[in-house]
Parts: sequence; C-alpha cells; structure tokens
Amino acid sequence: MTVDRLLPTQDAEDLIALTREIADKELASRVDEHERAETYPEGLFATLGAAGLLGLPYPEEFGGGGQPYEVYLQVLEELAARWAAVAVATSVHTLACFPVATYGTPEQRDRWLPDMLAGRLVGGYSLSEPQAGSDAAALTCKAEKVENGYRITGNKAWITHGGKADFYALFARTGQGSRGISCFLAPGAADGLTFGRPEEKMGLHAIPTTSAHWDGAVIETDRLLGEEGQGLPIAFSALDSGRLGIAACATGLAQAALDASVAYAKERQTFGRKIIDHQGLGFLLADMAAAVDCARATYLDAARRRDAGRPYGRQASVAKLVATDAAMKVTTDAVQVFGGYGYTREFRVERYMREAKIMQIFEGTNQIQRLVISRDLAR
Repeated sequence: MTVDRLLPTQDAEDLIALTREIADKELASRVDEHERAETYPEGLFATLGAAGLLGLPYPEEFGGGGQPYEVYLQVLEELAARWAAVAVATSVHTLACFPVATYGTPEQRDRWLPDMLAGRLVGGYSLSEPQAGSDAAALTCKAEKVENGYRITGNKAWITHGGKADFYALFARTGQGSRGISCFLAPGAADGLTFGRPEEKMGLHAIPTTSAHWDGAVIETDRLLGEEGQGLPIAFSALDSGRLGIAACATGLAQAALDASVAYAKERQTFGRKIIDHQGLGFLLADMAAAVDCARATYLDAARRRDAGRPYGRQASVAKLVATDAAMKVTTDAVQVFGGYGYTREFRVERYMREAKIMQIFEGTNQIQRLVISRDLAR
C-alpha cells in the first residue's frame, strides 16, 4: 500500500507497521491460491489472533488491544488491501464480539471475551434470514424458553464464516413484534444445528457464507445477552460499528486497485509513452485516488466521533455508502486501466471488481444507508 497515515500515537504507528508485516507475509502470499481454489485458510485466524489483531477495539482487561476505533479501522484497511475476504471476516468477528462486550454481564464477559478477543474463538453474526434481510424485524427464527435453556428453531441465512466459526451472535424471536427479538451467544456446534452448503459467490471465495438450520437445538440460559426483547437495539448498535468495518474494508480494496493501476500505468506503454503520461488515463487515476481519499476521510470522521462518545450512526451510514460506492467505481476503473488484461485472471483487478460488489450489499444495502441518512435529516 502507498498510504502515508496520520496516526494518533507511536503505539498506533507500530501497530500499523506490524500489521503490514503480517499482512504481507501471511495474507498477500496466500490470497491468490485460496481465492482461486475456494479453500479456507486454516490456521490464519489463529495467527491474527496471536498477533493481537482480532480484539483491537476492546478493553485490555479482557485481552483486547484497547485501541481507538480510528486505529482499528486502519488496521482493517491494511488487511483488506491484501485479502478482502479475510478482512471482512475479521470485521464480522469484531461485530460478533460486540454484544458480549457491550451487553454481557460481568460473568459473561469474564467467561467468553478473553478467548474471543485472542482469536481462540472466532465468531460469526447471525441476524439475516431467507425472508428477513434489510427488514430485520421480520425474522421468524424462534427461541422458546424451556427448563434448561432456550430451544432454537428456524433458519438463518448469509452467515459469514458459517460452519467454521466457534460462536455466533444469534438473533431469534422470544416474543411478538419488533420488541420480541433477543440476542444469544450461540455455540458453533450443537445437536440440532446444521449448516447449508456454502453459497457459490461472485467473490470472497476463501471464507464460506452459509445458511444455518436450527432444529430444536437447546442452548443454555446464560447465553442470553442483555434482556429478552432487547435484540434489535443490540443488533442495530452493533451494525453502526460493523458498517464502519465494511467501509474500511472497501477502502482497503479500492486502495489495492489504485496501487495496481498506478504500477501498471507506469510500466505499460502506448504510442511511445507510458500510459500514465496520457492525460485521459492520468485523469482517470486522479479520480480514483480522490475517491479512495474521500472514502478514508469519511470512515475516519465517523470513527473519531465514535471514539469521542458522540452520536455517529448517520456518519457510519455515510461512510459505508461512500466507501463501498467508491470501491465499486475504483475497481471497475482499474479493470479499464488494464484493458483486456484486466478482464483476465492473470491480474488481481478482476477479482477486486468482483469483491467490491458485495460491499454495497451487506451490513445494510446502500439503499438502506440512504434511508438511514434521510430519516436522520428528517428528524
């Protein structure tokens, strides 16, 4: 990456340097193999966890990094520039830890957070259902109170790390209406829990996305996070942070596409000149650079508001909207810079373009982000 970052502390500078070293050694060297073969990178998340990269924004007392969100997101961007699928899974893991860290009892935090933040337990987020994506209040998966816990029955969909994660932040219905949804820390394996075949996706091939079927599996009572009926507030507060994670991932992906394009444009020659010296191509690269810089600025603004304890929900939606739209445009333009070669699998830009598309969709589609922003303006 060619980013000259402005970081708040020397510790943050050292963390970014460590991240770049690990990302170049462990991610950039393996990404092509796994993405092409659609194979899971066994052991990689244990490596990231051992380096302290899976618990960065959480308290040190539980094994987290105690880093401000603006630093954590820039670490995530560095990972995404090497391997978008791994960065997205890291963001989802951080999202899955949020309900325990924020709404868990002291006993729940002591029991689970250290292993989660150290990467010994890797998490997934299980909110969506086949008929309930953007409309989270429409979910139907049920959690029925029984003598020894909660019996879970129903189907969940679009689970990143599905079938591989050790735990899931699971949202299920315990009552009627939007106030009848509760949050649980569900185990990754249980009698009565099965996962569907991984989705055949356009991109992000190395990390599985699956459905889950809960057929009466019983989970312990102490896996309820917060109060019964508090699920949607937990989900939506977590998603504000999760949207920033996706904005950072999208920015890293766009930066990788920009870097590849600039390097290629300095080498490729037409009509006796490097193509970067042709004004039409130079201006295209300039627009790509401006889009990446704007994406980074919007997510950092939202993150700094979060770190300061100020409202940031609208800014998170703006960041997710701006960064993912920028990633789609920049990666598309990168293919154009490479010409016919960009349409082949010989170069990474065709993969970048495929990976960018989903970022406009998950963690709330960009149409939903516009709805969030417009409603905030109306208030």
